[in-house]
Amino acid sequence: MSSQPRSMIEVDDLHVSFKRGRGRIAAVQGVSFVVSAGATFGIVGESGSGKSTVLHAIAGLVPAPSSAVLIEGRPMPTTRVKSDRRLLQYVFQDPYGSLHPRQTVDRILREPLEIHRVEERDAAIAAALADVGLGPEHRYRYPHQLSGGQRQRVAIARALVLSPRILLLDEPTSALDVSIQAEILNLLARLRRERSLTSVFVSHDLAVVAHLCDTIAVMRLGRIVETLPVATLRAGEAGSAYTRELIAASKGYSRAEGLGEA
Repeated sequence: MSSQPRSMIEVDDLHVSFKRGRGRIAAVQGVSFVVSAGATFGIVGESGSGKSTVLHAIAGLVPAPSSAVLIEGRPMPTTRVKSDRRLLQYVFQDPYGSLHPRQTVDRILREPLEIHRVEERDAAIAAALADVGLGPEHRYRYPHQLSGGQRQRVAIARALVLSPRILLLDEPTSALDVSIQAEILNLLARLRRERSLTSVFVSHDLAVVAHLCDTIAVMRLGRIVETLPVATLRAGEAGSAYTRELIAASKGYSRAEGLGEA
């Protein structure tokens, strides 16, 4: 009998609120899901639905009860120790804003290695660049000397250089041209296979989510309205009326079949 895949990430009844004036705004309300080891879980929804806040809570970037986020079965406090930080890494939406403009690619990749006292840093930097399709000629360039796609590759390399087991991806292709989006998605799919990475991928684009993810949660107003396998989404067999509206409204959804495999 084959064993069931173990869960890498568990989000259990997550609530996140923010102070606004004299009151509070409930950004996330009772969100729960499980991501198995090696799987890619997608969260899709309109702007303001709470999807990025969920990702921030998993990363420890916003306060959340430790019982609401478990990694490999361990409750994760908001204040993480170095080993927890190294276990999961974050790729931000904007490759133009997420890289220090006055640091070379080498320095950008070297800094996390120094923080975590990793040895053989030169080899680790060279390997991370090669993994994302960048050569030695990119190593000592500044971000402004790179294209948008190259910058996002550097951001992914920075996340990979510590050999994490989890990647948190916050709309990593939304600021890129469509042709470059496909390249980055195929890169992420390849890295997932080669490194057995577990990922949570946030996007507003159903085509992007359908290309990369195994299971998808649809969020609205801070809540998950439906969780479904990607095959069900592709077939247009969503149970929620809101999900069906998203499918109908997504102009690029038909591209999901045409983006190709890595």
